[in-house]
This record gives sequence, structure tokens and C-alpha cells, in this order.
Amino acid sequence: MGYDSSYDHRGRTPLRASTGAWKASVFIIAIEFAERLSYFGIATSLIIYLTKVLHQDVKTSAKNANQWIGVTTLMPLFGGVLADAYLGRFYTVLLSSVIYLMGLILLMMSRMISSLKPCASNGLCLEPRTIHKIVFFFAIYLISVGTGGHKPSLESFGADQFDDDHSEERKKKMSFFNLWSAALCVGVLLGVTLIVYVQDQVGWGQADIILTMVMVSSIVIFIIGRPFYRYRKPGSPLKPMAQVCVAAFIKRHLPYPSNPNELHEVSKSVKVQERLLYHTETFNRDNRRKRFETARSMETINRNKGGGNEAAIEHDPNLANFTTIRHMHHECVLVSTTVHNVGIADGFTLVGLQEYFYDQVPDSMRSLGIALYLSVIGAANFLSSFLITIVDHTTTKVSGKSWFGKDLNSSCLDHFYLLLAVITALNLCVYVLVTSRYSYKNVQRKAQVAVTDCYQGDQGHEIGA
Repeated sequence: MGYDSSYDHRGRTPLRASTGAWKASVFIIAIEFAERLSYFGIATSLIIYLTKVLHQDVKTSAKNANQWIGVTTLMPLFGGVLADAYLGRFYTVLLSSVIYLMGLILLMMSRMISSLKPCASNGLCLEPRTIHKIVFFFAIYLISVGTGGHKPSLESFGADQFDDDHSEERKKKMSFFNLWSAALCVGVLLGVTLIVYVQDQVGWGQADIILTMVMVSSIVIFIIGRPFYRYRKPGSPLKPMAQVCVAAFIKRHLPYPSNPNELHEVSKSVKVQERLLYHTETFNRDNRRKRFETARSMETINRNKGGGNEAAIEHDPNLANFTTIRHMHHECVLVSTTVHNVGIADGFTLVGLQEYFYDQVPDSMRSLGIALYLSVIGAANFLSSFLITIVDHTTTKVSGKSWFGKDLNSSCLDHFYLLLAVITALNLCVYVLVTSRYSYKNVQRKAQVAVTDCYQGDQGHEIGA
């Protein structure tokens, strides 16, 4: 069960004509675009900055980048609990956006203010100043904290703008996740192209100025939309779960009643404001969807040529160029097709996962549900690194040669991707088995409406703060 009574910015029952739905969600989607633009604009070039500006070796820079990404992907677990149990989603988004902005401002200052720059002069130096490294790492971890509160709260807050008990708004909510993912992808695309281009061709500080201005604009837009939002009161999702577990353990020896009406029910006053789950004949477990991800990278094509043609190629440079171009063309077409297929699969999967984790968790845990979805992706990144380590160690021990060499010629990536295909096939079988036995959440309709079409009598009374 969970709190489902909505209220507007004045604490009254929200009017359908003036609050919620698309008129509110467009403000929320705008700030998501800004956040993804900023995050990927920083994450894409992080290793390059660590190696070229801070002069870290590849191993150290990769370790620092992975740690930052890992912290960033796990922080939503804390942000989800904070939003659901204490601050509410609107104020969690606002607070985390301000923290995010502080991180961007510090990052900009570390690259623009002379006393905080990595080098005393405008040129390169062999060892960056300590003050720059301190401010730089503090800034990017502030961004991690901001992302932790931003990601789970914002998406669930956007979906909250659609009334589940209204057929038209319920249909619009299904489209909301599609538009959300589209805005997210546009932000990612501009972050890895436009922002990276500015960093490379203009300067790191100038790129930070763009990101800071975009984030400031998005926060202003988010605040402007405040009168159009529908809000929900926070309530601890962990307390009722703990109570149920304790009660179930204490009464584990009692016989199960034949009539579900004899089971414990909450008071009528609680029923009025909450959506309760119907009793089921069996215990149903939430479907767990596992997602195996690997790092995808492209290297310059450097293929071995056939033995019989080597002499001819050596004496004919034009033939060598033609052969290389032909191999590169075939390889690029194959890689491009594969990446496109993976991208299409990701598009369908991510939208479904977002809607699933929002809709199927208890109403009072929706921010935490989105956080779980995000943390699964973050955990998959750690698991992919662990899988590569295991495969590298095992293949070296068994055959004396690792599947991961220094380049494509000395690697056996075809074997590794075949292993991933087998894991994915097994995962699909488990997924089909679990989904065939899964029962979707079935809730009782509320006696009190969450959103009204007009105020009549005392319907406009304050129900939230």
C-alpha cells in the first residue's frame, strides 16, 4: 500500500484542468535533458582529462573514472529513500539540482580561476597543482551526490503527474516514459558530441560555462512549473515493510484463514487515502530483470593479410590501400549494424524497465523503485569488469593465452562475444520463465479521488503541506 492522495502547490486537491499531465511533465523533462547533457559531457572526457591534464597513467585514470561512475550509479539508492520517506520528490529534485549546480560551478572555477588552474601558467606542466586536484575531485563527487538525488526522484515525480485512476491520463503516462527516454537520448547525444567538441577545440572551462548555464536555466524552468505540479506526501516505505516481516514471523504458526476477509485490514480512514493491494492466493515475487552489460569500444582496424597475397601487396601500394579500405569497409558495416541492433534493443528494454520499476513497486516506494532500476545498471558495470577479469585469468591459465590481448590481432574477442551471447540466451530463458509466473500488481480503487475536475463543497480543503 502507499500514499496516493495528491495535492497542488497550495495544499489542496489538484484540479485536472490546471495541474499535472503534459502541462507539468514538460518542465520535468527539461531538467532531465540538462542533467544528462552535463553528466555525459563530463563522463565522456573524464579519462582524457585525467591523463592529459592531471598526467595520471592509464591504469590510475581508469580506476578513478570507474570509481566515480560506480559511486554515481549507486547514489540513487540513498536519494530514493530520501525522496520517498522524508523530503518528497519535488524538494529532493530541487535540493539535488542545487548540489549538482554547485559541483558544476566548482568544476568551472577549477579550470577558469588562475589560482585554481592545474598549472601556474596557461601552458602545460608536468605536475598539476594540489589545490586543482582537490577542487576538481570534490566538484565531480558533488555532481555524483546531485545525481543520486536527481535521477530517482525526477522520473518518478514526472510519472506522478498522471492519475492512475483516470483512463486518459493513464494512457498518457505510457507515452511519458517514451518521451522521457527520447529527451534523455538527445541530452546524451549532445553531451558526447557538442560538449566534447567544445572541450577539445575551445577549452575545458568554456564547456563548463555552457553546462552551468544550461543547468541554471533548467532549475529556473523547473521552479516556474511549480504551480502546475501534483505533489504527494512522503511516508517511510521501510517501516510498514518491517512491520509486515515481524508480524509474519511472529504469527508463522497460525493457520491461514480460508476467507481472505478474515485477514487483518487497515482502518477505513487509511483506506480513504491509500491504494491497497488485493489479497492473492499465492505469494508472488517481483520479476527480477538482469541486464548484462559490457564495455563497448572501437579500435583502429589492423587485420592480418592472407599469406598468398602478402608478396603482391608489398610490391603494389595501391593494392595494399585498396585491400585495407575494403577490410575496413566490411568491418565498419558489421560493427555499425551490431551497435545499431544493440541500441534498438536498449531502447525497448530501458523504457520497459523504467515503467516496470515505477508501476510495480508499492506507491510509497516509487522513487526507490527507479533507484533500484538505476542501481542495477550500475551494478552491471561492476559485474562486466569482474567478468572480464575472470575470463582473462581463466583463459590465460587454461590455454596460456588471454582472450584480451594488446590489440585486435592478438585478442579472441569473437570467443568473448560468443560467451556473452550464451549468457544473454540463458538470461532470456530465465526471464521468460519468471514472467510466465508473474502476477502484476492489482490495487483497490480509492474512496477519495486524488485529482478532481472542479471544487465542490469542501473538496478544496488542504490535504498536504
